[in-house]
Amino acid sequence: MTISRRRFLSVTCRSVFSLGAFGAFSRFGVLNAFAQQASNYKALVCVFLFGGNDGNNTVIPFDTPGYQNYANLRGGSNGVALLQSSLLPIQPISTPSLPFALHPRLTEIQSLFNSGKAAIVANVGTLVAPTTRTQYLNRQVQVPANLFSHADQQNQMQTAGPDSKLPTGWAGRVADVLKSLNAGAQYPPVVSVAGAPIFCNGSATNPVSIQPGNLAGVSCSEGTAICSTRSQAAQQLLTFDTGVSLVQSASQIATHANQYSAVLTSALSNLPALNTAIQARSALGLERQIFFVSLGGFDTHGGQLATQDALLAQLSPALKAFYDATIEMGVGSEVTTFTESDFARTFQSNTNGGTDHAWGNHYFVIGGAVKGGDMYGKFPTIALGGPDDAGSNGRWIPSTALDQYGATLAAWFGVNSTDMLTVFPTLANFSAKNVGFI
Repeated sequence: MTISRRRFLSVTCRSVFSLGAFGAFSRFGVLNAFAQQASNYKALVCVFLFGGNDGNNTVIPFDTPGYQNYANLRGGSNGVALLQSSLLPIQPISTPSLPFALHPRLTEIQSLFNSGKAAIVANVGTLVAPTTRTQYLNRQVQVPANLFSHADQQNQMQTAGPDSKLPTGWAGRVADVLKSLNAGAQYPPVVSVAGAPIFCNGSATNPVSIQPGNLAGVSCSEGTAICSTRSQAAQQLLTFDTGVSLVQSASQIATHANQYSAVLTSALSNLPALNTAIQARSALGLERQIFFVSLGGFDTHGGQLATQDALLAQLSPALKAFYDATIEMGVGSEVTTFTESDFARTFQSNTNGGTDHAWGNHYFVIGGAVKGGDMYGKFPTIALGGPDDAGSNGRWIPSTALDQYGATLAAWFGVNSTDMLTVFPTLANFSAKNVGFI
């Protein structure tokens, strides 16, 4: 799933987002339109990096022996090691004698980390239970199905299911158990601006998918009168009883889409512009909202250095601009953004100047409620065939499960300990239910 820089950062429309210097991050811009003024309001924003971002070049050991080991293992003629002089130093609070660094394109995330508004959660991935190298190699513990597969690991990161068979996503289930907080709302609590991912689906929660720049849900350029007539005719067709259940179900979905479009259009009308955001307040009647945003192109089997450089150059300023917008709207501590990806990449590069599919990855969590400036979880031992390697080329076995990562976010969001096991079915297998970063 590749998204061009132009589309990812394009200006959406006057009623969504205006960022000034570098243009608008269209998908985050849409999210700002939903900001609410409610004393109990909270929102989660998942930024999914499709393809498998290379976490090994996102967060790098920066002490002299640590970086030298990194450079030795990732260097060479087809290597992907980054120059130490190009890296952005950070000092996690919990490791005062062990510095790390970020990819050189993550300047804005470095700033958020240093100001205590961003945290790193190290070596996160899909797990059924705590797993060691010995257990994995000797098949002594159940592991997620089809490891290193894009389709399966994207599914499992979004569903928190170990076998790609769950029909709902963990965001949808969070919305299910917190539905009482959104009683009477006029709009779905879960919104995707990146298609229709399973992440958003619940048993009782029907998400909505919107297209940045086209919040009205229709495309018509033939004049107000003709467009209005066309819209009315289309909606009338949806009321016909065809007698075909599949068609009736599709018509019902389309009817709901038209209703939601009208609600959102009304909420966005006649709103004042701010320096960084256009706000819609209180019109949607929601106290809990979850959003799904994505950026693709991270499957870097070749030419990784240039590709990841360009992608992270889009991601970092967009995340900072979105955080700044939440501050301006007065919801900086009520909105938490977090990253996910299919998996990481092998520490050892291949012969094409790229890397291959791996497992545990490093993620960012950003927001005013985040206990930032620190790294959570256990950073892997960087050794091929070492204690954290699932093989011999640097596929790190996760030390923090997706369930623990997600449950920490869900607990802040308001999910109680009883309902948590409904949202994350394998969480009971882990002694630590909360990683503590928020």
